[in-house]
Amino acid sequence: MAVTARAVKEMRDATGAGLMDAKRALTEASGDAEAAKQILRERGLAKADARSGRDNDQGAVAVARDSDAAAAVVELRCETDFSAKNEDFTALAAALAQAVLAGGPGEVEAHSGAIDDLRLKLKERVEVGAVELVRAADGNRLDVYLHVQDGRGVNAVVMEGRGVSPEDLHKVALHVAFARPRFLSADEVPADEVERERSALIEITRAEGKPERALDKIVEGRLRSWYGERVLLEQGLYGDKTLVKDSLKGGSIVRFVQVVAGV
Repeated sequence: MAVTARAVKEMRDATGAGLMDAKRALTEASGDAEAAKQILRERGLAKADARSGRDNDQGAVAVARDSDAAAAVVELRCETDFSAKNEDFTALAAALAQAVLAGGPGEVEAHSGAIDDLRLKLKERVEVGAVELVRAADGNRLDVYLHVQDGRGVNAVVMEGRGVSPEDLHKVALHVAFARPRFLSADEVPADEVERERSALIEITRAEGKPERALDKIVEGRLRSWYGERVLLEQGLYGDKTLVKDSLKGGSIVRFVQVVAGV
């Protein structure tokens, strides 16, 4: 059957398919738009499988929040910066975050069709990356920070604190955004990782010709600096001398979550 130019245009707008692909699918489906979309989808997903090994280290991070009670963070990954700024891409990331906030991380699977459709439209390896849901315990407070760049979120932080003012909790969230600590406290650092670093520091200090009697003191000082690079509570707030743990005015950080696009 003859396929009108208007029908082809509508199909291209809806699916992102090329001109001839849209026309062939409509012809094969005898003008049935939904059937044509399914044809394009099946063919496109087959091509998408061939892209499964390509790097997708770009993307967007979206946050959804329910006051101080809960916050969800979802990372949606793609191959190019151009696609990461696409309105459909950022809108889907936001929808996924809202779904996770409402129903938990498993809700991502309910949106697999929308993810497939976007993968076809952008012709890139689009997939969900990190998914986090933080529910504050009774009496605790949440703070959320999202760094936005070129119209999409790229760095999200969720802090849960107890006995910490909203202002101080937000300061720590901003600190985490740029400092990117791996652990909350020194107790969380794996013991074998600490011992490897201690052994390396001992060898380095000896090689520098430092006196043996001062070895332990020097190594412990350097180990504190090493902790400061990766442990939130041992870091100087905003890089200053005041440690994060000393800036809480008697309160405590219960946990933090950080998601950076493409990392």
